Amino acid sequence: MFDQLLTSFYIILEPANALAMLGGTLLGICIGALPGLSATMGIAILIPLSFGLDPLVGLGLMAGIYNGAMYGGAIPSILLGVPGTPASVATIFDGRPMSEQGKGNLALRIAVFSSGIGGTVSALTLVLLAPPLAKVTLMFGPSDYFWVALFGLLSLSLLLGKSLVKGVFAACLGLIMGLIGIDTISGQERFTFGFVELTNGVNIVVVLIGLFGIPPTLKLAKTAITGTGPAEISEEKDHEPFRSLVPRLMPTWLKSSGIGVFVGLLPGVGGNMASFLSYNEAKRSSKTPERFGEGAEEGVAAAECGNNADNGSALVPALTLGIPGSSVSAVILGGLLVHGLQPGPALFKESADIVYGFMLQMLITAILLIPIGIMGSRLFVKVLKIPAAMLIPAVLALSIVGVYAVNNSIFDIYLLLVFGLIGVVLVHFQVPLAPIVLGVILGPMAEENLRLALLIGQNEWTALFPSGLSIGLASFTALVVLFSVFKPLISKWLSGKKDRPNGNRRMSTSTNHG
Repeated sequence: MFDQLLTSFYIILEPANALAMLGGTLLGICIGALPGLSATMGIAILIPLSFGLDPLVGLGLMAGIYNGAMYGGAIPSILLGVPGTPASVATIFDGRPMSEQGKGNLALRIAVFSSGIGGTVSALTLVLLAPPLAKVTLMFGPSDYFWVALFGLLSLSLLLGKSLVKGVFAACLGLIMGLIGIDTISGQERFTFGFVELTNGVNIVVVLIGLFGIPPTLKLAKTAITGTGPAEISEEKDHEPFRSLVPRLMPTWLKSSGIGVFVGLLPGVGGNMASFLSYNEAKRSSKTPERFGEGAEEGVAAAECGNNADNGSALVPALTLGIPGSSVSAVILGGLLVHGLQPGPALFKESADIVYGFMLQMLITAILLIPIGIMGSRLFVKVLKIPAAMLIPAVLALSIVGVYAVNNSIFDIYLLLVFGLIGVVLVHFQVPLAPIVLGVILGPMAEENLRLALLIGQNEWTALFPSGLSIGLASFTALVVLFSVFKPLISKWLSGKKDRPNGNRRMSTSTNHG
């Protein structure tokens, strides 16, 4: 294996392959930075163009676009509060407040280092552990996927935001949106209201741009008209050097990398969930969780490290079993087939130089993110100095073009406006938006696997607990619910217990003085 890796390493350092990796990474950052565009779309467009190229040149471009786009989504998320990619939604929670505090450049540096670290760990996982880790995904059945989806949905809905009721309401709203379209089990249309365009469901890009793109843009317009708001934000104030933050962020990087790698191994889950779960864990384990949502550096680090740590591990089941772990890896599978490579166990024997070369390209492009991001961060942060009168039309235009480009549909633009209006109302009533997005993503996955598990188990409730793995996942889910419900009581009890000895001491002191 290591001899083959060394041979492939020399091959990918040839000028054409090196240029492909560099160009792909730069192109990927640009694609991710444009709201509505994603790595999936960029690679899908690239595949026909790479047909006549050498396989490793084409795959180098794909690897660069993949890693670059996952980081590029953080740029508009931090600077504008608009998610560049679906996986960068959680970056907004603390990235945008940091930018408003004059620390946009610092947030971008944290994002690029976190992305590079997460991508590097994930690529190393792919290189060293692909065959044995692929077996892990074979352990998961429909019931296990149901509990994984439910755990991800409940953990975010219950732990994010200040109101438990609002979090659950947002999650339920997302679940309803996820039901739109054709039922995969019965083939019946649901909630389409006679619109043919809704038979395939609501595109996640439309939901993201509508909920996270339109409200902040309108808020920016309001502050521009009233003469208050981001005009003073453009001053860059890195109050704390990035170097001094590294020891504090290291535990977050380690945990988020682990979460991202694990989520990537689960087919169909993707970086969206890895980002949210990493953010959740960082907030849960923090000694100062109240800082999250107000500009916590750990929040940016967790979200970006988690969504990039999914990249390489999502390719483990794709390359070894032919089962895509995400939409991007599904498109990459198409790229492999275009170049005459058949994904599966035989790929490592028949085309070892190419498959190991591609793995190393994933590693190198992940490392390339850091110098490119550092050099570009001070240029990216200049976006904050663009006058609002120029910025608002540009953001709206990019959002509309990005949404239209997904399906070339005017109907999606109308949907964008509808979701934008919904987002404005929900923001006004301080309803968290992230559970809605996760409901749209995980709702169909949870429903389909729940119904499959019940069909297999002949509608017996025990079909949801066929193995120790299912029982363990269900127990984690139950613990999240119990912790969220009883958290106020536990906090009150602990604070009372902590104050009681002080109170007794005060009484004894006053008695002695008397």
